[in-house]
Amino acid sequence: MKEQVHDAARRARIAASSLAVATRAQKDAALHAIADALLHGTSAIVAANDLDVAEARETGTGANVIDRLRLDPGRVASFAEGVRDIAALPDPVGEVVRGSTLPNGLRMQQIRVPMGVIGMIYEGRPNVTADAAAICLKAGSSVLLRGSSSAARSNAAIIECMRAALVTAGLPADAIQQIPAGDRSSATHLMQARGLVDLVIPRGGAGLIRAVVEESTVPVIETGVGNCHVYVDAEADLEMALDIVVNSKTQRTSVCNAAESLLVHKAVADVFLPRVIAVLQAADVTIHGDEAFCAVDADIVPVTDDDDATEYLSLDISARVVDSIDEAVAHIRRFSSGHTEAIVTTSLAASSQFTTGVDSAAVMVNASTRFTDGAEFGFGAEIGISTQKLHARGPMGLTEMTTTTYVVVGDGHVR
Repeated sequence: MKEQVHDAARRARIAASSLAVATRAQKDAALHAIADALLHGTSAIVAANDLDVAEARETGTGANVIDRLRLDPGRVASFAEGVRDIAALPDPVGEVVRGSTLPNGLRMQQIRVPMGVIGMIYEGRPNVTADAAAICLKAGSSVLLRGSSSAARSNAAIIECMRAALVTAGLPADAIQQIPAGDRSSATHLMQARGLVDLVIPRGGAGLIRAVVEESTVPVIETGVGNCHVYVDAEADLEMALDIVVNSKTQRTSVCNAAESLLVHKAVADVFLPRVIAVLQAADVTIHGDEAFCAVDADIVPVTDDDDATEYLSLDISARVVDSIDEAVAHIRRFSSGHTEAIVTTSLAASSQFTTGVDSAAVMVNASTRFTDGAEFGFGAEIGISTQKLHARGPMGLTEMTTTTYVVVGDGHVR
């Protein structure tokens, strides 16, 4: 398996040298060809996905995981459209980040260049296959896609479409390759292919991300466990707060930007708690609440610290009343995964204190946590949401998939 993975990486590096000099027109044409191929191959992709979903159900896989795994013609059309959106975006390769003429006459420019070969290790979300491949291609890099065995058929069908489209567009098929998912060692060999792979990005649950961060010898961007909070301030518009809480929690529960924790200022608790409990329960949400919440409704499950630290990915939410915005910020700093936090308030001072006090990749003011998303941010799509602080943080689009080179031009200068 090691040699198989390394051979794929070597082919990817050869392909990356072609992508590095490809024009924007060539890359965009390839992306449109990929989108066309995905739409043309929808029946085959959905049929392969049906087999993956049926197997997942037979093995007792949870509903939230199956939701991430499942494809239908609408979802295929959606990620095909995402590929076209990426084609429409400016090419980051060649962008001058900064430049100047030095006192000695040397002309210096820092220019964006492709990363090279990027490895993706991800769980059962076949849409990631298309998103990651498209972003890497536009950014001039090859990609090695190691999805989960639960989505192996779906991923293979998608990759087959994309590779054929690359050939049609005159770019090397090996710019997009699938790493076998049946053997866990393939992931290990990918993340330890230092010198062949330039960057590894894990995307999935906490266990997967931790394993890649701890075992990889290739540089890693840590992504997306999302214990996201909504804080309802003393000066909140309570109608707005209800809408934001419900949308953040229930619009789609199986994603990393869904809210998992609710904090309510004591000044509005008497009015807000009965209303938010009613609307959440009407949406089948199980509330894990503190004494203030439990006093309102006997069906509230008493909250624990473990609840506060949990990324549920289900119709569950932890909930507490806090005495102040300082207490809310302290609670978030203790339990947050650093993904997304939201405050609902009409106070400029409160919003400023909150946005500077919490330490997360994205902070929403009077908006749902569900907006932390590459497409929603105008990036076309995302390859993941980084919760670390080096190189990239938050939704990672094209720019985050590049590095830089310094080009220095002289006229016979010597030192």
